[in-house]
Amino acid sequence: MKQKKYTTAPLPFMGQKRRFLTEVKKVLDKCPAHATYVDLFGGSGLLSHTVKSYYPEASVIYNDYDNYRERLLNVEKTNVLIKDIRAILTDVPKDKKVPENEKKRILKRVFEEQSIVGYVDYITLSSSILFSMKYVLSYDELKAQTMYNCVRQSEYNTDGYLDGLIIESKDYKELFEQYKNVPNVVFLVDPPYLSTETGTYKSYWKLKDYLDVLTVLEGTNYLYFTSNKSQIVELCDWIETRTYKGNPFDGSTTVSMNNAVNYNSSYTDIMLYKCWDSSTT
Repeated sequence: MKQKKYTTAPLPFMGQKRRFLTEVKKVLDKCPAHATYVDLFGGSGLLSHTVKSYYPEASVIYNDYDNYRERLLNVEKTNVLIKDIRAILTDVPKDKKVPENEKKRILKRVFEEQSIVGYVDYITLSSSILFSMKYVLSYDELKAQTMYNCVRQSEYNTDGYLDGLIIESKDYKELFEQYKNVPNVVFLVDPPYLSTETGTYKSYWKLKDYLDVLTVLEGTNYLYFTSNKSQIVELCDWIETRTYKGNPFDGSTTVSMNNAVNYNSSYTDIMLYKCWDSSTT
């Protein structure tokens, strides 16, 4: 049976690279089909899934540090919960504020789910009843929010999404040490963006954390993702001109893409890569 190819993560995830997949595939054309690809910051797994779909014979390691798998495994429970919420919101217009009475009914249903079933995917739930790009991680946080009817009309489907991937759940430094000397290894490096909302990640990242990540780029083949908000590329240019340490991005190629958050706010996604020339593979 032919594996389904996803062009977006099957469950909502902040920071997934769905708009960059075309450019990622262009870079993969310059890399060996039988290489080892290590997704150090696996996130939603979309990059790992894309690489494995593009190069089925490659070894692809997905570092699921955020436990996205748990959300995938519980998708049937999530579908049932959202189906019930959809019924509650039958008379509420799409994208309009949820009246107080319906909000109370939704909160009651979510509380029951948490108390009886024992699991609620608050991130996926947030995308159904909160304003765009707003997420909560607990029932108490949900109670304090204004709700909107953003419920999708179809069920979530996650079939085969992680098929063929080698799944780890480790600190990226540990995983890098494990694979850095493997022949024909390419690192996918997509850390939480500096100066960008990281509310759904496990921990808050400081400048030192972002700079530490750059050590995995030295002497390796990589696809590295950042944005113009982080100004990390400019920082490395500054370091190179004022110290004896080289710029880890020296010799890499840059691809950028503008993304709109809303009508008056946007940012630019940036991918830098250094890989084998396709003529030598």
